[in-house]
Amino acid sequence: MSRDIPTPLSGDLLADEFELTLQELCAVCRVPVERIVELAEEGAVVPLGRDVGSWRFRAVAVYRVRSALRLQRDLGVNAAGAALALELLDEIGRLRARLGPAAD
Repeated sequence: MSRDIPTPLSGDLLADEFELTLQELCAVCRVPVERIVELAEEGAVVPLGRDVGSWRFRAVAVYRVRSALRLQRDLGVNAAGAALALELLDEIGRLRARLGPAAD
């Protein structure tokens, strides 16, 4: 008889309306500014604001940056490939939402 052993969870819960500065996003994701700028240039994350120094990000950017970094590490894709994969995952999510529970 097998028994499921609960595993501990860790993470950050952020409200959707919460915004982070570029420096805060870098700190949370443990990456240098250049990595975030590269992901923003490829469309993986969308900054609020025009100048890099004044960029702010919605909380969902934490998920997107971490996902992009994981795609880059695990699949060896570049920033453009990670952005494309995130876009496709977003589209799959939208399509599943349109189909409702039957899509699962």
